[in-house]
Amino acid sequence: MKTPSISTLFFILFVIFSSSSAASADDHDDFLECLSEEFHNYTSISRVVYTPTNSSYSSILRFSIQNLRFTSQSTPKPLVIITPEHESHITPVIYCAKENDMQIRTRSGGHDYEGLSYASEVPFVIIDLINLSKVTVDAEQKTAWIGAGATIGSLYYRIAEKSPILGFPAGVCPTVGVGGHISGGGYGILLRKYGMAADNVIDARIVDVNGRILDRESMGEDLFWAIRGGGGASFGVILAWKVQLVDVPERVTVFTIDKTLEQNATQLIHRWQYIAHRFDPNLFIRILIRRVNSNQDGRNMTVRASFNSIFLGGIDKLLPLMQESFPELGLLREDCMEMSWIQSILYFAGFPIESREVLLNRTQPDVRYFKAKADYVQKPIPEYGFEGIWRLFYEPEAEEAEVILSPYGGRMDEISESAIPFPHRAGNLYKIQHLVYWEEEEAQNSDRYISWIRRLYSYMAPYVSRFPRAAYINYRDLDIGVNNNEGKISYERASVWGIKYFKNNFDRLVMVKTAVDPKNFFRNEQSIPPRWTKKDHQDYIRDMVL
Repeated sequence: MKTPSISTLFFILFVIFSSSSAASADDHDDFLECLSEEFHNYTSISRVVYTPTNSSYSSILRFSIQNLRFTSQSTPKPLVIITPEHESHITPVIYCAKENDMQIRTRSGGHDYEGLSYASEVPFVIIDLINLSKVTVDAEQKTAWIGAGATIGSLYYRIAEKSPILGFPAGVCPTVGVGGHISGGGYGILLRKYGMAADNVIDARIVDVNGRILDRESMGEDLFWAIRGGGGASFGVILAWKVQLVDVPERVTVFTIDKTLEQNATQLIHRWQYIAHRFDPNLFIRILIRRVNSNQDGRNMTVRASFNSIFLGGIDKLLPLMQESFPELGLLREDCMEMSWIQSILYFAGFPIESREVLLNRTQPDVRYFKAKADYVQKPIPEYGFEGIWRLFYEPEAEEAEVILSPYGGRMDEISESAIPFPHRAGNLYKIQHLVYWEEEEAQNSDRYISWIRRLYSYMAPYVSRFPRAAYINYRDLDIGVNNNEGKISYERASVWGIKYFKNNFDRLVMVKTAVDPKNFFRNEQSIPPRWTKKDHQDYIRDMVL
């Protein structure tokens, strides 16, 4: 379908929105008119602007939604979606949004757990960075420039194209966009050796509130610090990251050993807590816990723990290391597979290890409804603590629930809590990700599943970090606190959730925000607020009156 003319878009948008809010419709007419004037080129704007009248609007919106909870008719939709083809396209969007009191939501991969990159209760536009996805790898310098719209999978693919002995410490899900992933820290299976993805960023490009395109030198070290783990959407639109690639051996070893409760899974998990953070930094063993049927007729249930591992070396080095460090697991040579680093990425993602091209696919094979939460464990949980989790896993809502335990130690213990905004370092034994999934036919029962994971989260309170009960911003959870959508956001309200994500780094993030975006243009339900002076407050009241 041919994109409607700008004048046609104005008329149709006016008709659509006048029934609910004539003022709102006028604002969005003005926004589109502003864009057409700022772009100076109708052909250029028509290729990147989508409104509800365009036949491609729904497919563009839906393509990067990775949680079906936010696909219902009641989910607020953007009035405009912009898919910039060049960095320069973003500056006029920011200008026109500011001029017309519209919020911006920036989307790279669409994996925000609470849908904040594509949903809002107030009038908003989406900047979808899907076209800014170029990855340029310099194997000689061991660096890469990554467009914010690129996926982790495409980054891994391009690295492997250039070198079999270079990698990058990012996540295991290949469809996650690097824009948001790195700006929240970026957790992956190489963290015990190399830290977080954000720990390995050496430069960046961002569009600030004034529409300026800045790199590390021009943005300054405070803003550069803030966007590496503090959530880039609070400070501007991340365009690209320059990262330091890391060394990996030609052959790595992976294994997965499954143990049910009847095979002493509880005792093995309990033991793992004491030792996993002390393993050789080249060894990473996480645990994936799910409910399964204990026999073929499906009438009996049990809980299965999968010890899922990568070792940066060969089997001959791994076996004696495991015999010394974790003999209780009973690892055998036949449990292990040697492969290249890029094949291990496919292995952890659940793909055949020879299907490298699948890493370029932006579409997840299975998009479902889900709700997630995070915790950090600083003292081993007693066996009876896990037994309480198993009881919750036997409830009907937990059929597709999962708990993932990921170990710390190694490099994570060596990096200061304040090196970047991501603060969860030494003192943590491991991180927990709590997840519950459900299918589309259960959409009307979503509240039951969300209630279940909240009960699990409540149950875990005595066993996890306290004061604050820490959380991970890339596992976004609005249950822990939210900003108001409109008006001034108080520091006190934002600190309820902010200290859980950032601990003592929250105050420095607020200082950076105050310096670079004092009027709080870049905002969402969990964005960093600026500190308001008395004059700021007076100006705000004056603007509201006018």
